Amino acid sequence: MDRKELETRVKSVIDQVRPYLEADGGNIQFINLTDDNVVNVELQGACATCPMSIMTLKQGVEQAMKKAIPQIKSVEATNLPGGASPMG
Repeated sequence: MDRKELETRVKSVIDQVRPYLEADGGNIQFINLTDDNVVNVELQGACATCPMSIMTLKQGVEQAMKKAIPQIKSVEATNLPGGASPMG
């Protein structure tokens, strides 16, 4: 699978999880896909300030992404404090 196809699939997964975030007043935007298959996103709205955002990102978005696209290593939010590390 080439980079363009991989990025298209990543965006498709983001579109699939977006309604769940929107239901809670949040949103998610694709930023980029790194050379080592890390997906960078920006959490928006309520998700940008919610204390549970890291858990939502890792247990929700990242798990859905890895299930759909096994080549993905992780999903990171560029706008959360400390990147998106669950340890802060």
